[in-house]
Formats: sequence, structure tokens, C-alpha cells
Amino acid sequence: MNWLRLYYNKVMEIQKFKTIDDLEISWRTNERVELINGEIIKRPMARYEHGEAQNEIAGELRFYRRKNGPEGWWIATEISVRYNEHQCPTHDIAGWRKQRITERPSGVVSVIPDWVCEIVSPGHEKKDTCHNFILLQKYAVPYYWLIWPEDRVLIAYQLINGKYSVIETLETTGKFRIEPFTEIEFNLDYVFGVN
Repeated sequence: MNWLRLYYNKVMEIQKFKTIDDLEISWRTNERVELINGEIIKRPMARYEHGEAQNEIAGELRFYRRKNGPEGWWIATEISVRYNEHQCPTHDIAGWRKQRITERPSGVVSVIPDWVCEIVSPGHEKKDTCHNFILLQKYAVPYYWLIWPEDRVLIAYQLINGKYSVIETLETTGKFRIEPFTEIEFNLDYVFGVN
């Protein structure tokens, strides 16, 4: 019977979920990590295509960042959002409507975003296309975009009746208006590094 108790204790030790406190300890060592399903995961090395797409999307959104009042947005890159004690991913880009959040967020943000955009990294596709998809849908993030810069693909989802539905699938370059930012045209030539 002792072996069974030892086995049970070992299984419970293995299944111990990490928390935001464990994540903060890892941050102090300057590790690029995030908290996914109670597990501390190393973030992938940044690729040029990833950085360029992230920078260009953020640049295109300058119009919204500079607007005051209900039509403005707080938009940040590489932002950690705490959804619960065991979920704190770092989003490539996330935004909050100023209409809903009147003060600029700070630190690790505990307020659910209104929009998240992830640049899908080779070898880490599951995090963006599966884990984040389920997490953001569960926490009712209204809009979720996925970008594959090497493949020149952008898929935009909108939460409709509690489930994500595809509202745009763009496999091309050019200029497009994409929810929730329809006041501007996104130049995907720049986002995908064509120009």
C-alpha cells in the first residue's frame, strides 16, 4: 500500500498547476515565459517576420490609439493578460476600448481585452490556434485575429452567441477593412512584408 501512496503523491506533484506567483518568479530571471493551463511555457524565439507583422499591425492601429473618448483604444504589444490564477498568456497585440476601460491599463492586465491578435509561430501553432482560441472564447473576448506572415494569411474571428465565427479570411495582399477597426484600411502588403 505504501507504493500506491507514493505513486499517488508523485502524480499529484506532477499535476500541480503553476500559478501567477510561479510565473512572476520566472520573469525575475528574465525568461521569456507565459502561463498556459497551469504550466510555465517558454516563448519561442522572435523571428523577423513575426516582429515585422506585429509592428505593422500596431502601426496601422495608431489612429485608434490616439483617439480619445469612446472610439479610442488602448493597444499594446507583448502584453501579459491574467485570465485566472493558471492562465496568463502574453499576447502579441491586445486592445481595450477606451469606452469600457477609461484608464490606461498597467502591469499585468487583469481586464479581459476587446481584441487580441497573435502572430503564429512555427512550432507553437497549438498555443495560438487551439489554446488561445478556447481561452479567449471562454472569457468572451469579442475579436481574435491570427496571422501567419510567411504564408500571408490573416483570419479574423468574432464572438457571436458565445462562439467564434470567421468574419475574414485573407490570403492575399492589399488593403482591407477588418472588424473591429473598420475606420481604417489595413495594408497587408506591409503586414506581410511585401513592401
